[in-house]
Amino acid sequence: MILPFTTRQISQIATLAVMGASLLIAGPALSDETKKPDPATISVSAEGTAEIAPDMAVVTLTVMREAKTARQALDDNTQAMTQVLDAMKDAGVAEKDLQTSNFNIQPRWIYPPQQNNEVSEPRIVAYQVSNALSVRIRDLNKLGEILDTSVTLGVNQGGQIEFTNDDPSEAISSARKNAVKNAMKKAQEMTEAAGVALGRITQISEHSSNPQPVSMARAEMAMMSKDASAPVPVAAGENQYRVSVSISWELDQ
Repeated sequence: MILPFTTRQISQIATLAVMGASLLIAGPALSDETKKPDPATISVSAEGTAEIAPDMAVVTLTVMREAKTARQALDDNTQAMTQVLDAMKDAGVAEKDLQTSNFNIQPRWIYPPQQNNEVSEPRIVAYQVSNALSVRIRDLNKLGEILDTSVTLGVNQGGQIEFTNDDPSEAISSARKNAVKNAMKKAQEMTEAAGVALGRITQISEHSSNPQPVSMARAEMAMMSKDASAPVPVAAGENQYRVSVSISWELDQ
């Protein structure tokens, strides 16, 4: 048998229910108030460099021949380029370091001047054949001699020289370490000025996925030297490799 509640008991039950609901509502609010705020952070980007002497040169040598017919221009070009290739091999350049980088056949047009308001049709007066050869020279002591020989054998265009390194990994590693050191120095200077201290590192990343050398000195082939018997003078200089990094820290305040 269930006994009926008195008015006083009903009032007490209602009061307890309201108090319980209040506690449930206040619980999350109190939890949010006591939650520790996220720490302040600092992010810094910096660049590091490292210099190294080049140990290889990449040279572009182009033979261009012109003749009345495309056939004759091609034959003349083929003869000259064959001699250039043979000379490169005789100088110790491996076949893997010889690559045709461009080949082009095109007519040379002449456009007669307009006379008596009559426009004359343009006509082909010759054909030009160009064959460009990319040569990797690993013995820089032979570079001047190879350039001189190539001109003697008929190279009459190109001659751009790019000094590079066969394995620049050590220089890139040094540049990366210097970038991190520079980033840390910059972050320490900033935090000291702000009156705070660096905490733990939260993120570190590198922006230079494939660092390329920046030549400190470039050279172009001189078609004639002062002494015809002397090899073409060249200056290799140094290559500079650059790496950029970004580092983020928490701040201790």
